[in-house]
Amino acid sequence: MTKQNKLIIVFFCVIKLSLHLIADYHSGFQGDELLHIETGNHLAFGYMEFPPLIGVLAYIQNLFNSNSLYIHHLFSHISSILIIIYVAKITLELGGKNKALFLTLLCIIIAPAFGRSQQLFQPVVFGQLFWVLGFYQLVRYTKYLNKKYVTYLAIISVIGFLFKYDVLFFIFGLSSLFFFNRTRERLFKQNIGLHVVIAFLVILPNIYWQYVNSFPALQMFSRLYETQLDKLSRLNNLKNLILATNPISLILIFPAIVYMFKSNKTELYKVLGFSIILSFFSLVFSNGKSYYFFPIILTILPFGAIFWEQNIIQNHKWIIFPISILLFLGSILIPFGMTVYTFNHYLQSIYKYEKKDIDGGKYAVKYDEYYTKEKWKVTMTELKKVYDSLPVKEKHNCLIWGKHYGQAGAVNLLGKEYNLPKTFSYHGSFYSWSPNEVMPKTIIALSYQVGDFFNPYFEEITLVKSIYNPYTDNEEELYQRIYICKKPKQNFEKMKELFKRRIFE
Repeated sequence: MTKQNKLIIVFFCVIKLSLHLIADYHSGFQGDELLHIETGNHLAFGYMEFPPLIGVLAYIQNLFNSNSLYIHHLFSHISSILIIIYVAKITLELGGKNKALFLTLLCIIIAPAFGRSQQLFQPVVFGQLFWVLGFYQLVRYTKYLNKKYVTYLAIISVIGFLFKYDVLFFIFGLSSLFFFNRTRERLFKQNIGLHVVIAFLVILPNIYWQYVNSFPALQMFSRLYETQLDKLSRLNNLKNLILATNPISLILIFPAIVYMFKSNKTELYKVLGFSIILSFFSLVFSNGKSYYFFPIILTILPFGAIFWEQNIIQNHKWIIFPISILLFLGSILIPFGMTVYTFNHYLQSIYKYEKKDIDGGKYAVKYDEYYTKEKWKVTMTELKKVYDSLPVKEKHNCLIWGKHYGQAGAVNLLGKEYNLPKTFSYHGSFYSWSPNEVMPKTIIALSYQVGDFFNPYFEEITLVKSIYNPYTDNEEELYQRIYICKKPKQNFEKMKELFKRRIFE
């Protein structure tokens, strides 16, 4: 790696990190993040919706005993920088030089897809990271046929799987190594079977956890297909993918697809190309959401950049300037994926392009992190008023029931400042952490619009507060309701039995 290579990489790392820090300043916690943060308080070999390793990162972040967004985005930001570095290393390993490096990394910066997905504390960014790390090792193995890269591939694939299950699609793509004599013959001489056995043993605790808990991840995926994935159009998915990765980036993506199989390095590129194709079509077959394809785009971009560098720019050096200017113009889409604007500026400029009508709502903002800083502040304040209004004897052992895991996570993380009691929930992974002791006589319930949801569980239920949210993009979350629930009809053990089949509702 030359000094110029390093300067280009550092330049884009600084831009990337700066954008994320600006976005942190302007945003609050996204709903799913609050669940992931809570996993750090409940380390286990598995969780209801995702593999266990995000809990380890959450545990480390929780050691700071802080509710700062900067702290809880620490590992997301580190991962986003590592993605920049390793996509750059892939580009260089494939034969790219400065111009290819510049074009590849610029495409990552201007893509809304790689803004939001690498901003939030979710398994998504870690899945992308280990997909990119795995592809880097695949490039090196295909290039050098050194058995140490098989070991690295195995290690990275296992760790990636324990962060996000969709790394399985990358692992499926690795079967391309068996399609070509050069790689297949070498693999069989390098104890590939031993690597598979060891990898299986490493993930076995997570599989056992899923088995003991009746495979909740499969239940979650089943529910996801029932409510969302089966209703997705593959054509709309493709359209959303193009918009998310920035349409201007197609000037790299389209030639990349051809160049992988038509370059003068077909012996190297074909294995990699087939790996990408296998992963892509397995995702298409499973009808995954558009963001499932983001790691594949990260591995395609270097090929397109190298095509331009070696076939066009090498003979017509001036072309780098119009291409760069065109890609820079694509930066106008960055605010569609990151909160780089203040909320008011967003409403005045970007929001009008994403607006949809919600009956009873005013704005219908697409991403909740734009407004949750104020939302959760209001929610905690109102919960505090309700809690303080209780008689002293009713405050004893009082808990808060968060109907949605995001609400439960918000109370546990942000409610400490307000001296609020701990919360419980039967939604998602919170089901595993629900109490076992005697249920208190009084419980404060926090929910979205759920009708008479709490009626079967208490003798007395009083709606004491409705908090209006004009910014939500769905009717269910227009109002948060706070109830005082008294005289429970059952204990916690019975509650857990009642919600056993309703974890993802």
